[in-house]
Amino acid sequence: MKRPGRWPAGRWPSRLSLRTRLLCLSIALVALGLLGTGLIVTTALRGYLQDRVDDRLVLTGEIAARLAPPTDADTPPGVEALGVLGDTTVTYLDDDGATRRAFDPSTALPGGGPELPALDHAAVLARGGRPFTVPAKDDDHSWRVIALTQPAQVFLPERTETERTEAGGSVVVATSLDEVDRTITKTRNLSLTVGAALLALLTAAGWFAVRSGLRPLTRIEETATAITAGDYSHRVPELTAPHTEVGRLTACLNQMLTQIDTAFQDRAEAEAKTRRFFADASHELRTPLVGIKGYTDLYRMGALPTREDIDQTMTRIAAESERLTRLVEEMLLLARLDEDIHLPAARPGREPAFALDLAPMDLRTLAADALHDVRALDTTRPVTLTGPGGGKPATAPAVADEARLRQVVTNLIGNAVTHTPSGTPIRIGLGTVGPHAVLEVSDQGPGLTPAERERVFGRFYRTDDSRTRTTGGSGLGLSIAHALVTAHGGRIILDTAPGQGCTFRITLPLPDPSQHGIADEMT
Repeated sequence: MKRPGRWPAGRWPSRLSLRTRLLCLSIALVALGLLGTGLIVTTALRGYLQDRVDDRLVLTGEIAARLAPPTDADTPPGVEALGVLGDTTVTYLDDDGATRRAFDPSTALPGGGPELPALDHAAVLARGGRPFTVPAKDDDHSWRVIALTQPAQVFLPERTETERTEAGGSVVVATSLDEVDRTITKTRNLSLTVGAALLALLTAAGWFAVRSGLRPLTRIEETATAITAGDYSHRVPELTAPHTEVGRLTACLNQMLTQIDTAFQDRAEAEAKTRRFFADASHELRTPLVGIKGYTDLYRMGALPTREDIDQTMTRIAAESERLTRLVEEMLLLARLDEDIHLPAARPGREPAFALDLAPMDLRTLAADALHDVRALDTTRPVTLTGPGGGKPATAPAVADEARLRQVVTNLIGNAVTHTPSGTPIRIGLGTVGPHAVLEVSDQGPGLTPAERERVFGRFYRTDDSRTRTTGGSGLGLSIAHALVTAHGGRIILDTAPGQGCTFRITLPLPDPSQHGIADEMT
């Protein structure tokens, strides 16, 4: 059962920030490195100092072994000379391990002297003349000891034969390790002090280094926070080189944010267009409906006393109904075209919402009909047939739905006649440019501003809102023309400027000559 207020076992590191975890891991590794280095250094130093002590101890033992223990109370000069070696004791033992004579320095021995084990002749031989360590008598202290056997007879001319015979036994030389321990302790304390100071310095430096290294992640966090707050234009600053991990992550995030920002902008724009479309459609539908309702109310109230008044009213109702029907059909056509353009892969193998009756044709037919339409609509207008941009007209083959393209050209001709002063010249261009068939409708009217040019293919858009519905239309004609040309795989482009008229240019891809029958029908 978990205790309240405590972290789950093994989960507490996850509560720490990445910066803190990286810093703790780095400092732990540095600390382990310093401790390991200190341990190796002190161990090596202890071994070196102990070897030095052992070398001195062996030399002292060999000298003491060549000296016979004195029988009087005075210390022989040879043994007394060993006192200059510091805390060193020399003990002569007989073959049974009993002490014959012991010589200590004049100063107090560290720890009360060495605690020697039983060293009879066999034990001394077992040691093999190798130094060994023993504890002190009184406290936690160590002594280094060597035990060597003496010859059965030591050559001493001034001694009697009996005395020379009694000179056999062992000699034990012990040297205190107090100086070695003090050196090791001082070295260890110095290492710990320096290591602690270095660790503190590295901790401070590591904090700033980790903070600087994680600054790009902090900026990413700030960017995410800003985007969460609704600022989709925010981007992650590029603080590192592009080939690094953080640099690549920054580039990917910025690319993703750009796509998200674009998606939200497109969504907002689509929502705005939808709202504007519904508002414009409601307004356009409301106008004929209000007219029809008004005329029917007059009839119901008996405000039409004569047959002539009733016939006129019915004519107006029929006109408004026809206008309403045409508007609904145009909106339905646009909806079906949009479905084919924007959802081509929604369902693989699905039937198109708006099917075009494609067949080989020549745009010269449409150009000739457009020429007659202009003359029929306004006999005062000069109209000419040229090539694209001028020159001699030429053939313009295409594979298209002639009826739908005729609807497009008729709309363009109607716009040119309606929105330019009477008598304004109109030019119809026809031919090929590169891999495209081109048909142009150009006028020399007042032209459009750049802002109007950007919106001219928008739905329900009119350059003059004060224009009546009779002259202004529904504002869907150019939208339908744009959608129909796009459905054919072509483009409709407007070249215009204030005072320089308008030129609507339709471009369609030329048919593939390898298709059978097309070349003959184009002739």
